Amino acid sequence: MKFHWFHGMPWPHLPAEFRDRNRSVWVDADASLYDPVEGGRLYHEYLDQMEYAEQVGFDGLIVNEHHQNVFGLMPSPQLMAAALARRTSRAAIIMLGTSIALYRPATRAAEEIAMLDVLSGGRIVAGFPLGTPMDTNFAYGANPADFRRVYREHHDLILRAWQDPDVFAWHGESTRLRYVNIWPRPIQQPHPPIWIPADGISSETWDFCAERGYNYVCLASRGIAAAQAAMDGFWSRIEARGVEPNPYQGAVSQTIVVAETDDEAQQRYEPHFEYSSRHTQDDFPGWSEAPGWRTERGIRERAAQTMRELANPHPARIPTWQERLDAGSLAAGSPETVTEQLEHLVKSLRAGHLIGVFHLGDMTDDLTLRSTRLFAEQVIPRLRHLWEDHEDHWSPRPIATQQSRAPRRDLAGVN
Repeated sequence: MKFHWFHGMPWPHLPAEFRDRNRSVWVDADASLYDPVEGGRLYHEYLDQMEYAEQVGFDGLIVNEHHQNVFGLMPSPQLMAAALARRTSRAAIIMLGTSIALYRPATRAAEEIAMLDVLSGGRIVAGFPLGTPMDTNFAYGANPADFRRVYREHHDLILRAWQDPDVFAWHGESTRLRYVNIWPRPIQQPHPPIWIPADGISSETWDFCAERGYNYVCLASRGIAAAQAAMDGFWSRIEARGVEPNPYQGAVSQTIVVAETDDEAQQRYEPHFEYSSRHTQDDFPGWSEAPGWRTERGIRERAAQTMRELANPHPARIPTWQERLDAGSLAAGSPETVTEQLEHLVKSLRAGHLIGVFHLGDMTDDLTLRSTRLFAEQVIPRLRHLWEDHEDHWSPRPIATQQSRAPRRDLAGVN
């Protein structure tokens, strides 16, 4: 079993009246609430937390990309990955990911990811999310009607740019380049592992991953029932191809809190979950869809999912701590309790990679580090043996001699 540490890098200082004065946490939230000086301090604190996760034994560090929102101050995962590449030496650096359809030309993304792979000594995982309408259509103005076609074309261009040893011309519908010949090339050949994150039911994403042998990343934020449906759908696509499912081709993300006891976990961490739910998770429905965003197939699947949700409606209020635990959207408690919860989750979903979300909303630094340490010391050892009879083909393959995190140079006396 592999364990990865995710950071969303939220803004933790929203006023109590934020939701009364802003219709959304995305796209058009009041930017005057952001303080750049405090933002700089937070970036360093958040990166320190990720570096600490490597120190205590996590296998990977995860960054992602969102735009114009209050809960994810990371418009460029490549910038954060570069900072981590210089300050870490062992953990995989997993970008979930780079919104490749927004890059014009896409060779820029190919170059940056290759550069990071070289800088990190071959520790990069390239995540290629389709993206959300909020990020891509409303914040960046991309045309939703042909966005999926652009995504696939850019995907194909990036893959060829990484692998083709010769200079080539590219004549696509959205990109035309006379000379493609990227420098540098990635250390990992033929290319870094590719992971595809998805939220909800999408048979198109299942097929895309199954056809290409990519890792499928499922989000458990909606609860274990929704995650189960998504992962079962993906594994059915793998089995339909006559391939025995390998758990390491699947990853699941889960919000995790570890304390000495179950009661302590709730007492110390619940207020931060309430902040996150109140300020950063409920969103304006007008941003969730853009005309032409979904294919006909996607519309049918979304309609079916909506009918299932209407049959089992969630309360309009913020869910309680116990309701989160019951739904499986949170793993929290003592090390023994969390071990039991997560073992059930990953076995049910047959997921070989667990992505832990250890920080939410306005959670303090000390609480984040404490939960991270307890998980590393008392939960990881209890779950590490899972899937040991399978080989992981979806983690990075770093070079034997690590080039990153070089010793500090003594510059004293340099003129």
